[in-house]
Amino acid sequence: MIRVVLDTNIVVSGVFWSGASFRVLQLADERLFVPIVSLEIVKEYRRVIESNEILAKTSRASTERALVALQRLLLLSHYVRPKGRVRAVAEDPDDDKFLDAAMAGQASCLVSMDKHILRLKNFRGISILEPSSFLEQMQKLKS
Repeated sequence: MIRVVLDTNIVVSGVFWSGASFRVLQLADERLFVPIVSLEIVKEYRRVIESNEILAKTSRASTERALVALQRLLLLSHYVRPKGRVRAVAEDPDDDKFLDAAMAGQASCLVSMDKHILRLKNFRGISILEPSSFLEQMQKLKS
């Protein structure tokens, strides 16, 4: 089974709104891939979902539903403890945690909408894809 790291923007978009990110989370729920997370990533998922910025765009009730959806995703996830820290995303070094987890979890793919991460396209054999491209690849695998 393929192992995939999901950037925070994919998880947040997927738990609050429909669209490609929501479909990516559905594939995880259908167990068509294994999400890879680290403690640092999980903390960021929660922090952003509960942030004032997101709450201003949603409601307290939708935040509660999003946290339930996040919990379900985390139950399906494989947790890793990265051993080192890469320095690959110069414009936003905080994004390196996703690459660290991908390497530690032997992920084949990192799904993101972050332009700084997407600019890499591939990192040490890990494909970096937008959600729509990831969905296309998953569709090919299903066929």
